Amino acid sequence: MRYLSLVLIGLALVSISNGEVRTKPQKQARTKAAPRIHYDLAAVNNPAIADRLEEKAEGSAVLRAQILLDRAHFSVGEIDGRMGNNALQAIAGFRATRGLPEGTSVDTEVWKALNMDTAPALQEYVLTDADVSGPFDRVPSDMMLKAKLKHLGYGSAPEGLGEKFHINPALLQQINPGSKFSVAGQKIYAPNVSRQGNAKAARLVISKSKSTVTVFNDAGQVVAQYPCTSGSEHDPLPIGDWKITGVFKNPKFNYNPDLFWDAKPKDSKATIAPGPNNPVGVVWIDLSKEHYGIHGTPSPAAIGHTESHGCIRLTNWDAMELAGTVEKGTPVTLTE
Repeated sequence: MRYLSLVLIGLALVSISNGEVRTKPQKQARTKAAPRIHYDLAAVNNPAIADRLEEKAEGSAVLRAQILLDRAHFSVGEIDGRMGNNALQAIAGFRATRGLPEGTSVDTEVWKALNMDTAPALQEYVLTDADVSGPFDRVPSDMMLKAKLKHLGYGSAPEGLGEKFHINPALLQQINPGSKFSVAGQKIYAPNVSRQGNAKAARLVISKSKSTVTVFNDAGQVVAQYPCTSGSEHDPLPIGDWKITGVFKNPKFNYNPDLFWDAKPKDSKATIAPGPNNPVGVVWIDLSKEHYGIHGTPSPAAIGHTESHGCIRLTNWDAMELAGTVEKGTPVTLTE
């Protein structure tokens, strides 16, 4: 079994052996509460909606567009009801694949293309025992305390539901006023983000300037696009052509304080359990460039908005979908 040293986003050196990842943890970004914008759920499900959406737009039409883009495999990362950079890049990619003029706005032609998907944008969902009973893990920042946990799971039911439905937890609660997220049997409305027809990836292109991972099929067509965080001034993205060498799901996290300049004096080597709040999230996709890989994150709200320390970080749901489409040997091109 080969033994690799790796570098993660927002992290320092890591190593992976038998599916176990070693690295320095990134600091988790706090999820910002969604603004108190009014959302009309009937409008979100209305295919006749035709609002022109530009940068910084917010509200029901944006929420509908983000859900439909997500379903079309043009992810906006965490659905937040705002026309931020992730949404703009998703629209630009969607336009290109549909033969529409270049741009980042949602106009009549974009709505027409999006609305070819006729399934409701929002769906009724009944909370299950599994959704509300946990166990929920209060994940501390201190690595020695973190090492005592048997699983780095979600901290609350809204957090877990946010990942299930690809939405900011605060926004999910906002569009369901009065709902009790701790009670099984509670009915809520949530994004219908069931993605169909995942195509096998023939190659990946990761753009540093666009903060995107683009998936091409064997005919050279774009079949998916995900927002990502990649590279920084101190750990630049290694521009060039590489290959995927392996996929490791639910990896353990092996902490070695000797590798990190900011380790606490009392810290010792420790193994951190798997889970969605593991520093590499739920999956690690290893690259042939030593020290680099594509992986998930415990902080989906930060994707596309912060620098990394070299690797390519996606939301857990996008990373897991991508992991299901690639294989050992899949070419990966890292570009400016």
